[in-house]
Amino acid sequence: MVDLSRFESNLDQTYSEAILSIQENNDHILLETLPSAIVKLATHLKSKKGFLFNTLIDITAIDFPAREQRFDIVYHFLSMTENQRCRVTTSIADGEEISSITSVFECANWFEREIFDLFGIKFTSHPDLRRILTDYGFEGHPLRKDFPTTGFLEVRYDEVEKRVIYEPTALTQGYRDFDFLSPWDNPHVYTDTEPKNKNK
Repeated sequence: MVDLSRFESNLDQTYSEAILSIQENNDHILLETLPSAIVKLATHLKSKKGFLFNTLIDITAIDFPAREQRFDIVYHFLSMTENQRCRVTTSIADGEEISSITSVFECANWFEREIFDLFGIKFTSHPDLRRILTDYGFEGHPLRKDFPTTGFLEVRYDEVEKRVIYEPTALTQGYRDFDFLSPWDNPHVYTDTEPKNKNK
């Protein structure tokens, strides 16, 4: 069971002012904070006695296109010393940048690159912010809700030019119209599959 009062008492006043909400859910501590405080808060959670969240499990993002603060960035921390998990959420607008926490957790490097690649969110002071999952020539960010399911480009290998070609996506095959009856709807359609009478 999470002791929220003890957790709040361990927060320095400097950081507590940047905390928008603190909750507990399924033995997880849920913090909502201002994006400007994320580096200092991550440092505080990692090093402050009583916290010691020295393991960064994951960073991810969620896209809410209808919201002014379009993206939630979610950080998952683990304290093996205190046997506690903490989820920190902050919200930013489309085009807004947020500070990298690679100076606090080196493993944030690839997590932040993945978010940049798939959502287009930029992390300032990141040592190597480039795509990590899609190709270098890829256009757009696939996990944004406004990204088309077909993508913008298709890739194929050209036998004549002996190289990979990028072309605008073209649906060369139309949607198929299955207007025939299945054998389950009309079992007499496939009469040749019916067993023959051995007595004949």
